Order: sequence, then C-alpha cells, then structure tokens
Amino acid sequence: MIKRTLKQLATMIPGSVFHSGNEAAVIEGVSIDTRTIQQGNLYIPIKGERFNGHTFVHKAIENGAIATLWNKDEENPPTDISVILVDDTLEALQQLAKSYRHELDIKVVGITGSNGKTTAKDMVKAVLDTTYCVLKTDGNFNNHIGMPLTILRLDETHDIAVLEMGMSSRGEIEFLSNLAEPDVAIITNIGESHLQDLGSRDGIAEAKLEITSGLAPTGQLVYNGDEPLLTSRVVNPVFETVTFGSSEQNDLYPSAISAEELGTTFTVSRETTYPFFIPVLGKHNVHNALSAIAVGHYFGLDNETIAKGLKELKLTNMRMELVKRTDGLTFINDAYNASPTSVKAAITLMHDLEGYKQKILVLGDMLELGDQEKEFHKEVGEFIQAEKIDYVLTYGPLSVEIEQGAKNNFAEDKVMHFEEKDELVKKLTAITTREDVVLVKASRGMKLEEVISKMMHKLP
Repeated sequence: MIKRTLKQLATMIPGSVFHSGNEAAVIEGVSIDTRTIQQGNLYIPIKGERFNGHTFVHKAIENGAIATLWNKDEENPPTDISVILVDDTLEALQQLAKSYRHELDIKVVGITGSNGKTTAKDMVKAVLDTTYCVLKTDGNFNNHIGMPLTILRLDETHDIAVLEMGMSSRGEIEFLSNLAEPDVAIITNIGESHLQDLGSRDGIAEAKLEITSGLAPTGQLVYNGDEPLLTSRVVNPVFETVTFGSSEQNDLYPSAISAEELGTTFTVSRETTYPFFIPVLGKHNVHNALSAIAVGHYFGLDNETIAKGLKELKLTNMRMELVKRTDGLTFINDAYNASPTSVKAAITLMHDLEGYKQKILVLGDMLELGDQEKEFHKEVGEFIQAEKIDYVLTYGPLSVEIEQGAKNNFAEDKVMHFEEKDELVKKLTAITTREDVVLVKASRGMKLEEVISKMMHKLP
C-alpha cells in the first residue's frame, strides 16, 4: 500500500494545500470508509448527494487515521489530526492514484467486457502469479472510486496490477483507462448489459473500446475476434493486437475442448498441442482463458508456465462455481450476474454436459436490459433445447417471459415459474436426485444463490 509523507502527498495532488499537522508524518494506506480504517491510514472523506464523509472524520481518527483530506468548502476542519485541503476529495483520490501509478515501476493489465471480465481477471492473475508479484482488483472495486483505491494498495514489491474496469455509461472506461494507463488491455466480449443506458450493442462496443484511450503505443489490445462490432472498429491501430475466440481467423482459438467433472481441458491452435486445463466449465470460459494466455505470452511466459497457472486458478465466488451436496447432487452456482449472452453460454454448457441423470435450469431475471427486456427473456427461454434439459424453473417478474419462451419447446409440466424462492426450493427438492446437476443463473439483484443455500440443507 502507499507509504508517503504528508508533504509528499500534497505534491502528488495538484492544487492541494497542507493545512495543519506534521508534514513529516508518514501515512500507510488510504480509506474512504471509517469501518475499514487501519492504524496509520489517510482518511479520504467522500461527499455524495446523500452522504458526507466529512461528518465521520472523528470516527476515522478514533479508528486509527493519522491524517485526512478535506474539501476546502467544508467548514471546521478538524484540529486533532493532520489535514490537507483539496478542491474535491474524490478528484484528489483519483489524482493521488494517478501520481502514485507513475511513481511505481509496474505494468498494468486493464480488463473490460460485458461478461466474463471478473473471470478473465482471475485467470490473468493466476497465470502471472507463476512468475510475478501481482495485485488484482478485489470484488467490485472497478469504478471511479474502486480503481483508485486498488492502485493505492500497490507497493514497490508489485510487478503487475490487474485492474477490472466496469461501467454504466459512456466515458467511464475512458476515464479509468487514462487513470490506469494499461500496458495490456482486454475486451472479453460485447453483450447486452447496460443497454438501458447505452441504447444498443454498437454503443456498448464503442464504450468498451474506450479502454484503448490510455493504452500505450507500445501496448497490446487483446480482444474477442468473433465480435464484428469490435473487429470493424479496430482498424490500423498504433498498438499491437491479439484476437481470441472460436473462429479460425483469430490469433488464438481452441482446437479441441473436453469437458470433465472438475473442469475443462483444451488445446490452442497455432500455438501447440500442449493441453491446458481450467478448473471451471464452459466454452465461454475457455475464451476467457485464451485472453489470459495472450497476456502470459506478452509478459514472456511459456505455455508450460501458463498452463500451471491456469490449473491452479481460484475463481471469485458465484462464477460457474461447482457445489456438491453431501449426497452427490451437483449445483453450478453462476448467480453473480446475468445477461442474454452469458445466460445462453451457461445453457449451452448444460446442453453439452454428460454423465448426469437429469439436467435442471433455475433461471432468474436479467436486469438493466432496457426496452427490449421482455424480448430478451423470451429468447433465452426459446434457446433452451428440450431434448437436452429436463426441467426449467424460473423466478422473478421478468422471468415469466423465459417460462413462456421455453413452453414453446417443453411439455407443460417441465417448465414452471415461481414468485417465491421457498416454493421454488420445494419443487426443486421434489424433482431432484443425487445424480442430477442444477444450474442457478440470474442477475446479482435476484440473489438466486439463496436457492442453493436452502437446497444444501434439504437432504432427501
């Protein structure tokens, strides 16, 4: 984490003024939340429409902060802690992170995409961890506040930062890219998430390509070459490019994929017949692994080293997470997020799975899809193949459309909609055996992982 004197901090934040205290005092780390303050931290009080962190400064002091930033237009700066005055504490946080990034001798990998960016982040870190000291974005710290905080967690021992870049509107990825100045940028795919804000997949593609704004001319863009909305826009770039995907026109594509109980084995064309293994299911996750392989090559790693990293991958929870009940019933927990693209990918995985008595889908609402949300849900239902799936259970007001779409292909008693999770769990308990597999998939707001939690305690 950042370790600097207050005098140094004041020079790193343009327009700041050291107000009071000891300029020679050294802060170790920063926090915007008094609940996470550690001894020696710099407290940065963020001001929003409905909250004002300045009002909690004394709690920050009580919990160990030794200095604070302070908006110049806020009255009564504290007298019992060192204070640096700034025009805006949020902008100061961002400026401090940018200055600190320049002071460190590190490389940065930036990752964005409609789906899969967290999984790709985990895979890139797993690959690079074999050789380098790597810090990655934790949780959802992928916005204009979270990324600066992540950068400020770096120290001189780190070689590489792997930074996830999220967005909800145009300009956000551009800002994050210019802040992080990535050496490598990854775009996992273009889906339908944020259609409500961006209007079309074209708008999403343009927004995701903003990640190249801060990319150095000597850097590399790694992107999904199966997506024409990307390939048509990446024309005569000044930076190097690597494409990945299913098509043989890509630089990296899988020449063979084999699903196993604990993961997926695949080989990569144009590279080697060397087998790679990832402890996660799904062809779409093979594509995420291809992007991590490309990053590994950029940093000079050979395929054997990359394969070792991927094999030891630890994914963030609720991303194609395999969960087994003590009697053997298998769940695939993919309840962290959902869009039409990611749900169809998960359904395709279930279509292809073998070795189970029954395959059951538990699907919830996909959020933030804009005016076409009902049509997208119905398309998902129609996408499910009745000869490959035994039951479809849906939950949430929009998922009525999934039910209706699926009923075009399924017998009436094989597709059911539920308004209450307890009723869904009751039905799921009645139809499952220990030899079955159940996929649970929905947007984060639906909290559909609660179904798995309840099922884990309902042994037959």
